[in-house]
Amino acid sequence: MNIVHVASEMFPYIKTGGLADVVGALAPALARRGHQVSVFLPGYRAIVEHSNLGSPLERTQRLRIEMGDMFMTGDVREFSPEPNLKIYLICREEFFDRKLPYTNGERDYEDNHHRFIFFCKGVIEVMRRLELEADVVHGHDWPAGLMPLLLRVEEQRRGLNLAMRTVHTIHNIAFQGLFPMKSFYRTNLPDELQGIDGVEFYGQASMMKAGIQFADRVTTVSPNYAQEILTPEYSSGLEGVVQQRVEDLSGMINGIDTEVWNPATDPMLPGHYSAENLGGKKLCRAELLKEHGFDPLFSGAVFGMVCRLTEQKGVHLLLANEELIEQSKCKLIVIGAGDTRLEEQMRNFASRLSKQVSFTAKLDEVGSHRVEAGADFFLMPSLFEPCGLNQMYSQVYGTIPVATRVGGLIDTVIDIADDPENGTGILEEPTKDGFARGFERALKLYGQRKVYTAVQGRGMKQDFGWEQAVEAYETFYEEIV
Repeated sequence: MNIVHVASEMFPYIKTGGLADVVGALAPALARRGHQVSVFLPGYRAIVEHSNLGSPLERTQRLRIEMGDMFMTGDVREFSPEPNLKIYLICREEFFDRKLPYTNGERDYEDNHHRFIFFCKGVIEVMRRLELEADVVHGHDWPAGLMPLLLRVEEQRRGLNLAMRTVHTIHNIAFQGLFPMKSFYRTNLPDELQGIDGVEFYGQASMMKAGIQFADRVTTVSPNYAQEILTPEYSSGLEGVVQQRVEDLSGMINGIDTEVWNPATDPMLPGHYSAENLGGKKLCRAELLKEHGFDPLFSGAVFGMVCRLTEQKGVHLLLANEELIEQSKCKLIVIGAGDTRLEEQMRNFASRLSKQVSFTAKLDEVGSHRVEAGADFFLMPSLFEPCGLNQMYSQVYGTIPVATRVGGLIDTVIDIADDPENGTGILEEPTKDGFARGFERALKLYGQRKVYTAVQGRGMKQDFGWEQAVEAYETFYEEIV
């Protein structure tokens, strides 16, 4: 098949969250199975300056894109990191030559609507010029939300066939790409699409709604999340739109890239280990404690947490349990960045509990890998979690997840109280009391060494690799085509 992915992130070139990991694993995996795969990304500075693209970065086309009542120019650059996989960058310095993809570190860029309308239009223009005639065009989250609509309108205008089927994946429905309706003119779409049957959402234009409304099929990143977004509690107001597409909605669990996330070979770790030989994990634990200013011989439980600092991730539930953590014999190592208010609260929290808590206000791959390998437990107190990857990384790395009963966490973690023989982690409700119960259950489990080791071993034997996930996507594509 000829498969086109349209996304705003792709590991290892640009990453702010799990979306990048998914695209960075799924696209190459499909290419290795013999499909012709194209990935379109914005031409961010980080990608253009990336040190290892696998092939020369070539400028191949000049773009002239209609944006409302004017035309904007740009470039297309491309590279091929491996056979059957080609990556196209839609470049315009004004829009994408910036340090961060969506924000300046404190607030969203005010021209995000212009940036991603230009991006989607650029993708369609390149597809038209190259006559890609894709079997599937697969867009990811709100930055690609306009793709299905723009693509079909372009086909009608020019009498073309650009794609047999379009797919829109909801990675996180809370981020919707909402913009003032006055920006709609930049799309050059028919005026009637400004209404409730088009992109309108409470007086604004919603890119996420456009993707859900106009794609041939809609997917989410876990079966449980597909059910959750049918309800007001988890849909951020879009439950009515999702309910209209329920017959075309599928929930598909992501995988993890076991070439990147494998404790037996991970080059970012000070020691390697496996389920059969955990010696290297002890070294990873000692080094993690040492790196964060703690005694490497500390014998109590070590908790780790790596996340974007947003309300979604339940950071406030951690902060609300300060007294519990202070009274516990444990160490807590948190790595995260995002909301500046939460960053400041975490700094103050770590300062007050400096003998127990370390906080690093950044997200980096090396630090993330080392926390996953060195901690005994991994905290994920998410209020909602469409799929989640860290709970899978944790299990593979022999670090028991302490998570909440939401989204993909339910699909990938077996609670040891629900199923003692097969349990791989701890699940509780996303509340202050739920966090406390999960934390206390973890401390109790750590004191039961035989039980802890058994749970740890079961987690490490879980198969979260992309092989099964890719087969599911492949079957899905074949069915819809």
